[in-house]
Amino acid sequence: MHFTVSIGPLIALIAGILILIIPRLLNYIVAIYLIIIGIVGLWHPGVSV
Repeated sequence: MHFTVSIGPLIALIAGILILIIPRLLNYIVAIYLIIIGIVGLWHPGVSV
């Protein structure tokens, strides 16, 4: 059985759970998510996350 996971939905799921547990993390989670998306976009311009 072959199982693949996209990084975008996985990060969104983890971020959502963390925001529910600790709402004060919202600013940090959004900032880190945007930085990761930007880095991935710069390294692999043709890959959508």
